[in-house]
Parts: sequence; C-alpha cells; structure tokens
Amino acid sequence: MNSSPILYAGLDIGGTTVKSVLVDAAGDLVGEMVEVRSQVKNGYEATFAQLELALDQLTGASGARRDQIAGIGLDVPAPSSEGVIWARANLGSDWVGANVRDLLSKRVGGVPVYMTNDGNAAALGEYAVRKKHFGSLLLIAPGTGLGGGFVLPGGRAWEGANGLALEVGHVSVPHREEDGSLPQCSCGKLGCLEAWVSLVALRRRIAIELAKPEHSSHPLNDGTPVEEKAFRLREFAEKGDALALAIFRQQGNLLGYGLADLVRVFDPGLVVIGGGLAEMDFRDQYLEWVEEGFRERAWPVYLNSPIQPEQVTTSFEWATGGDAAAALGVAFAARERFS
Repeated sequence: MNSSPILYAGLDIGGTTVKSVLVDAAGDLVGEMVEVRSQVKNGYEATFAQLELALDQLTGASGARRDQIAGIGLDVPAPSSEGVIWARANLGSDWVGANVRDLLSKRVGGVPVYMTNDGNAAALGEYAVRKKHFGSLLLIAPGTGLGGGFVLPGGRAWEGANGLALEVGHVSVPHREEDGSLPQCSCGKLGCLEAWVSLVALRRRIAIELAKPEHSSHPLNDGTPVEEKAFRLREFAEKGDALALAIFRQQGNLLGYGLADLVRVFDPGLVVIGGGLAEMDFRDQYLEWVEEGFRERAWPVYLNSPIQPEQVTTSFEWATGGDAAAALGVAFAARERFS
C-alpha cells in the first residue's frame, strides 16, 4: 500500500517568473517556494515546460514524487473563464482562446487543475495565511495597475459568472485634476481608481508636480526618466520629503475613498492591502491616509456597529503572505477542490 502523503501544488505565473509551492493534505507548506522563469511571451507551451520544471524542483527538493500531487492550482495574469484565457494582457498571442487549464492537466498526466487570475490567487493566499480567519476578505493590491480579489467565508474566491469579477481598479472616483480633467486609465476609460492609485498614476503625478514652479529645485528634477523618478519617490518619502509624502497621501486618500464603495457592495469586514506598499517604512502612515479617505466616503455603519459602537465593522491590514501568497492561495484552492 502506498502510504506517501498526498500533495497539492500552487503555480503562480507572472510576467517574469513562476513562483511555486507544495502543500500537504493538512494545508501545511512542504519545503520552500521555488521560482523559475515564466516564458509567457514565448507562448503557453514554453511556459508549460517551465511549470513542469517547477514541479520537478518542488518535489525533488522535498524528497517527494510527482505522482503524489493530487491537484494543481494555477493563476494567470489575465482574465479567464473556465480555464480559457479571454485577453492577452502581458501574455504571448497564442494564450488567447486557449483552454490553459485543461491543456495543462493533460500535459501532467490528467492531474486536475484549478485556475484563476492573479488577483484572486493573492486574495486566496492572504486568506490561507490567516488560518483562524473564517469570514470574508477583500484584497486590493496597488502595483503597476490596481488588482484585487474577494474571498467568501470558507475560502472560495468570488469570480463572477465569467471569471471577470473584482476588477477593482476600474471603479470610478469623483476626483479630477487641477484643470478639471479626468486621467485616462490603462483600460481606455477616464477616471478609474487605477488611474489615481498605481505605479502608472504615480508617474503621471510626479510629472505634474515637478512641472510646477515651486518644485523646480526639487532633487527629483534632475533630468532622469519619469519611470526612475517613480521608483525613487518611495525613498524620498521614507526620508520625510514633503512632496513625496503629499503624493503618497493623495494616493492613500483616494484608495480609501474607492474602498468605501467596494465595502458598501461586499461588506467584507476585513480589507487587506498588498503589493509593494506593504514593504514601505512609512506604511503605518499610509494606512492612516487610506482610513482617512475611507472615513470621508463610508457610511458610519461600515466603521462601527450601531448596536455596539466599540465593535469595528471594517478593519484594514497589510498583506502578510509575501512573494508566495498567490502560489499558496491556488495551492489551497486545489486542496479544497480535489481532496
């Protein structure tokens, strides 16, 4: 009789790397996270080869075998439905229309595969690392764009009828530039939250502020590309630079303002903020700015219970899952579905 433990793999496909983990039937991590190049620009077949490499490295490092893997969780950086990629995003052209879930399952000998997008995966990961949390959880993750995910009580991601739910970056906020204009979002629409809160938005804001006479002598006005200035802005904020802090405060306030409407819809109880912001030295101050914007927009009942005023109805936390959060999330999802 084969007494080898049953395992579940989580594979997080990014634009540059695939992050992967193994968990056992109890949901405990087996070994360490493994990271390999993703090859997404070269097509899904090239990426599948990297996924298999990751699986081999995961099992090899932990002394396990591939045939112990009873289910695989996979996340992709693109919208999808029932395993089929709907849009190219940062992927190669052959991904669109391909049933990646079923093709991967066939390639790995029929092992069942659960697939979702990267925002849902990160939300599932944050739920998984909070093992005593049994409520719902809303994740929002500022990065190059603004992603998110919503996990229902019990640990299932809400994906919508077509797998397209929780495009949180594309809700609108009633905020305008000083000249009355609305910024254009990457989706092509105007005034999206992502157009205010993201790395791309940060670049636009820096360019606007440094063009003002009062900031002509700011150290960031040194002729370097705006992309580099955006990365350096965090360093300036951590040193207490007034301009940098003002820019981050605006983003934090607007993020909180937008979250207030999302909370009206989902009433998650817990909002987790992920992305690179979770690693900032001034993250406590940033979270205060988020809560400041949230209080401006939210109904009082979403702050404290009208029955028990000391009971907080919406709390905010920083993400704690780290780089492995999305891979861990889909590994847990595979365990829940295929155990």
